[in-house]
Amino acid sequence: MKKDSITIPYDEEKLAALRLYLGQKGQSVEQEMVSAVDALYAKAVPGNVREFLDLRSGMEVKPAERRKRPRPTPESEPAVDVHATSSDPLPESRDSF
Repeated sequence: MKKDSITIPYDEEKLAALRLYLGQKGQSVEQEMVSAVDALYAKAVPGNVREFLDLRSGMEVKPAERRKRPRPTPESEPAVDVHATSSDPLPESRDSF
């Protein structure tokens, strides 16, 4: 995929300090920025669009992981008697036909 660049203004002294301390950890501002933009891309761009772009660029696409919701257990669901009748009368409708 073709690369593009992002340029942002940032305080010169803060950037120098950031480079110094990231350099001590063997990291770079550029590496961290790429990671941050990748995370933003994953958060903001819908999965089907990301998958389409990956297919278009020839990247191997991982199957989407579906979120599995735990099935409720019988004891966690309240019992409902569908055949029970209510002793309260139904409210009268004010609609006239």
